[in-house]
Amino acid sequence: MKKRTAFTMIELIFVIVIMGIIGKFGVEFLAQAYESFIFSKINNELQSNSETAVETIASRLQYRIKDSVIARTTKISAPVAIADATGSNYKVLEWVGVDEDGFRGISDDNTSAYLPNWSGIIDLDAGDKNRLISPQTNTAKVDAMISDLSSTNHGVDDAALYFIGANTNIQTGYGWNGALTNQQGAMHPIKKTANANEFTSSNGVDFSGIDIYEYYQLAWTAYAIVYEPGTNHKGTLRLYYDYQPWNGGKLSDGKSAILMENVSTFQFMSIGSIMKIQVCTTSDLVEEYSLCKEKTIF
Repeated sequence: MKKRTAFTMIELIFVIVIMGIIGKFGVEFLAQAYESFIFSKINNELQSNSETAVETIASRLQYRIKDSVIARTTKISAPVAIADATGSNYKVLEWVGVDEDGFRGISDDNTSAYLPNWSGIIDLDAGDKNRLISPQTNTAKVDAMISDLSSTNHGVDDAALYFIGANTNIQTGYGWNGALTNQQGAMHPIKKTANANEFTSSNGVDFSGIDIYEYYQLAWTAYAIVYEPGTNHKGTLRLYYDYQPWNGGKLSDGKSAILMENVSTFQFMSIGSIMKIQVCTTSDLVEEYSLCKEKTIF
C-alpha cells in the first residue's frame, strides 16, 4: 500500500488562493493601521501646537490694558479699535501690557515676602503738578526689572502710568499714531526721581489740569501678535514686544520671536471687554488638513 507524501495540484492551488486572500487583507489591515497611526500623530501634534499658540497669546492678553487693544491689516496700517475690527482682513493684534511681573514683585530679593515693586496707588493728598507720590513703590526695583526684561534697553524712565477709571481715546491716548507730547492721553509718560516712591513727567509737560486717579497701572511695553501668511496656507505667528508707543516707538522697533509656524488661520474678535482668539495649525504631511483651538480671555 502506497502512502501519499505530497500535495495534489488542487490542494496546492487551494493553499495559494488562501494565502493570497490572507495576504491581501493582511496588507490592507497593516496599511490602515499605519494610516490611522499617522493621522493620530498628526492630530495630536496639531492639537498641541494650536493649544500652545493660543495659551501663549492668552497669557499676555490677560494682562492687557483693555481699552488699548487695536487691530491692523498690516504692521504699518492705521490702527483700528478692536471693537470696530470686523472681518478677516486683520492680521495684527496689538495692545499695551501691564507690568504684571513688577506688580507681583517677583524680583524682590527677600524670599520670605515678595512685595510689589509698584503699588498701584497714588496718594491724592500728596505730590503736586510736578510729581506723583505712590506709597510703597520702589522705582529702583521697577527700573532694575524693566532693564532685565528688556536686556538693558529700557528702564522706568521709558514707562508710563494708566489711571484706572480715566476716559480714554484709542486713537490718540496710547501713542498708536505717534509719541504723546503732553499728559492729556490715556498713558502718562513718567520717569523716576531721587525719591523711590515718586514719579515725574518724562515728556517735559507737568500734570497740571490732569485728572489724577487713585489707582493706576504701570506699563513699559506694548505687545503685538502678527500673522505672516505663507504659501499653501502655512503662515507664521510672531510676537513683538519691548517698544513704547507713547514715546514714539513702533511695532517694528521691538524685539520679535516666532510663536508658531504652519499656521493656517489667526482670527480674533472683541465682545465688550472680552477677547476671543482662534489659531489653526496645519501639517506638512497631509494636504489641507488643519486643526483649530479657541480661547476666551476676560
